[in-house]
Amino acid sequence: MRSPLPRRLGLTAVLAFLLAVFGLAPSASAADPAPTTLTFATDSATTTPGGTVKLSMTLTNNKTYDVWFVYQTIDPTWLTTQRPDLKYSFTGCSLATAAGSTPCSGTGPNNLGANYGSTIPPGQSRTVTLTLQVAADSGCNGNIGFYSYYYAEFSDSSNTNGGPVYTPETRVLCA
Repeated sequence: MRSPLPRRLGLTAVLAFLLAVFGLAPSASAADPAPTTLTFATDSATTTPGGTVKLSMTLTNNKTYDVWFVYQTIDPTWLTTQRPDLKYSFTGCSLATAAGSTPCSGTGPNNLGANYGSTIPPGQSRTVTLTLQVAADSGCNGNIGFYSYYYAEFSDSSNTNGGPVYTPETRVLCA
């Protein structure tokens, strides 16, 4: 008895070929960009005990609708938490605007989303900069790094989330 498997495989191959020829097959290059992207940068890769580092977060709206709401967390990486001798805190927050920097609301590992200001129009970005203060009595030769998750809502009632997004690590050096 002959197996019907080759006939099924042949029919599947012909159908896939026809879909590809007539442009009905999905294309990897036609994928839409992520609705939002979150990127991080620091003004320095190293610091010393008592020093500061500026950690900038940029949220970009890649959709054709306004971002109305953002919720974002920022937490230390696991390796950072394994070094109890590293002492640091967020001591400042500013939002970059066309008129210059303005203070933003709240700092720390909770809702940072309000810091991005009101709406983010399509194709535009908002940058928030947190000041990371390393304590004068902090340990040395360790890296401080963070990760973030975020959730954004758009004016068309859709939403997106992303993460983890990792910050560049800052190395604490002894002078």
